[in-house]
Amino acid sequence: MNAMIVAPQPEAVEAGALVLKRGGNAVDAAIACAFMQGVVDPQMAGIGGFGSMQVYMPRRGVHEVLEFYARAPLKASPEMWTDLLVGQSRDGFAFLLEGGISEIGYLAVCTPGSIKGYAEALARYGTFEWADVVAPAATQARRGFMVRPHVHWYWSQDGVDTGEVRTLDKLRFSNTGRAIYFRSDGTVKLPGDVVVNTDLAQTLERIAAAGPDIFYKGEIAEEIAADMAANRGLIGTDDLACYELSTAQPLWGEYRGYDIATSPPPASGISMLQLLHILAHFDVGAMEHGGAEHIVLLAEAMKRMTIDKDRHLGDPAYVDVPVGQLLSRDYCGGLAAEIKAGLRARIERVDDRSPRETTHISVVDREGNAVALTHTLGSPSGAITDGLGFMYNGTMSRFDPRPGRAGSLAPGKRRASSAAPTIVFKDDRPVIVMGAPGGSYIAPSMAQGLMNLIDFDMNMPEAVAAPRIVAVSNTIDVSNRIPRYVTEEVEGRGYEVKRSWQSYAFAALHGIQIEDGVCRGGADPQRDGMAIAVPA
Repeated sequence: MNAMIVAPQPEAVEAGALVLKRGGNAVDAAIACAFMQGVVDPQMAGIGGFGSMQVYMPRRGVHEVLEFYARAPLKASPEMWTDLLVGQSRDGFAFLLEGGISEIGYLAVCTPGSIKGYAEALARYGTFEWADVVAPAATQARRGFMVRPHVHWYWSQDGVDTGEVRTLDKLRFSNTGRAIYFRSDGTVKLPGDVVVNTDLAQTLERIAAAGPDIFYKGEIAEEIAADMAANRGLIGTDDLACYELSTAQPLWGEYRGYDIATSPPPASGISMLQLLHILAHFDVGAMEHGGAEHIVLLAEAMKRMTIDKDRHLGDPAYVDVPVGQLLSRDYCGGLAAEIKAGLRARIERVDDRSPRETTHISVVDREGNAVALTHTLGSPSGAITDGLGFMYNGTMSRFDPRPGRAGSLAPGKRRASSAAPTIVFKDDRPVIVMGAPGGSYIAPSMAQGLMNLIDFDMNMPEAVAAPRIVAVSNTIDVSNRIPRYVTEEVEGRGYEVKRSWQSYAFAALHGIQIEDGVCRGGADPQRDGMAIAVPA
């Protein structure tokens, strides 16, 4: 069979494809691609971030999820920000505090897991040498990358209307950010401008030469801790030295005869599966795709999924997530019955006042090994240690500052992740590998992508590009390609509808479809990515 890799950044896809051409397996390609993504999309992911990776290697009998999520600082406490809460983003992604202290700067940072995750994946499943998969990213950082349309759009968006800290303010926060992301006149760089990051190149070269321990127990760890201490950050040498990743079995669900393997809590695969388990009680394929009936059904199912996510999803090491109940036939059937009866769900938020910062890789190699890797900064903090070149995650904003809740803050706790890297099986053979960046929009968008393939018989490019909707608040958000006569009918039923200015909106699906031993990929046009096939 042929091999294939799909991701939102052309340079990263090319790096992974070259590994496949050289005989590397899916894991080798995914890690080379991931390192490159941190260079060419530095607010979406990077070595200051975290993620999870589903790995399927049938000849080795391997099928597991490698979890390298960010952890709250050991100095954190559940009550530290209780009195500072002012609201919540409309999509529920972030909790907003006075002064934006959990969004921008050193207090926003959780302990990064990406380097540990990449290294563990390569050691367990890969065939390439560590330095070999790091080298292309280091070369690219020194050479520079051209600003692409999606990168510029993300940099220039204004968060004032949501109450969140603006991305431009995060880009300006550090000496490095001001030096590399802006033109000489002080304006942010435009599409086609080149970003050279020599500091990041040197950091990657140091990591390539010394191995991953330099980041957690060596010189780089000491530099990180010293900078944190000088700027009131909470991450210390103990946080880095004690960081641990985890391995989990995939969480399984079923939809119309397909077996779906995805990431378990604290990731959002459970939410995607719950949505599918609710919609399995309806003849979705008989509906007009993107019609009023279809939209209302999706919205009501998504609202119920979101209510359960807000109430229950957290780190299983700290809270009891009732996985069996939430995915059970009886429970999901009951939610479906409410929808059939015309009952409307309502989501409660602190202050219902937002595109998200993540990226994804789907890979299948010639031997049928499959990888779905989603990694992220959560949201960028803006903080960059002088001389290191990479931006730290801003994941503290995702913890609930109110004690006693599933997502509450606690030392060392993993915040619930929106990621849902997924592999779908038919008759015990993988037929779909898919994932997406997009924060709270990932689970509903993933479910729609799978329904497009299964219920509406679309091919992968069609499935990832079809117009989507999301309802993770009490408003139904729709792509600008949903006709107005449709949204007028939905509004006529009493729903509030908000139209996105984007034609391709809400997360960004990147997937591979496997039919008769042939891989075909699709990259969501929302981002700047592509799919590359490598011949057998």
